[in-house]
Amino acid sequence: MKRNGAAYGAGQRGLAMVEFAIVLPLLLLLLLAIGEIGRMMFQYNTLLQASRDASRYLAGEARNRTLGQLELSTELLTRTRALAVYGVPVASSSTAPLVSGLTTGAVQISAVGSDHVQVSISYLFVPVVGQGIPALFGNGLRLGFPLVATTVMRVL
Repeated sequence: MKRNGAAYGAGQRGLAMVEFAIVLPLLLLLLLAIGEIGRMMFQYNTLLQASRDASRYLAGEARNRTLGQLELSTELLTRTRALAVYGVPVASSSTAPLVSGLTTGAVQISAVGSDHVQVSISYLFVPVVGQGIPALFGNGLRLGFPLVATTVMRVL
């Protein structure tokens, strides 16, 4: 009886290492996916907060006190875009964007009705692994997708 047990144990030697080698790529892929989702959520949260800050700034500055109406001047739009991208209304050349690759061209500002303003930031999220997966036939699978953060506030 001991002989069969020893023969059975000898045949199982190294099996755990083979199973681990098979499962390891799947575990690493799952870990990478969780990390990328976390990075995407962090970037979206940063964009959303930047959109709120820019909307709040614009809502406080957009009302013409003399005429009592909404007025979006070019200077105000420039400062609001800089606030949305860099976190400060007047950015210097050494100021880094809040999210890597974000530019002032990605910020859209508009008046909604006669007493609301809207700030929308569009950003293309690209995972660390690259922009796409090549295909053997036809088009490849694109991994980047847009993140859009929009905030509407009433002018004060």
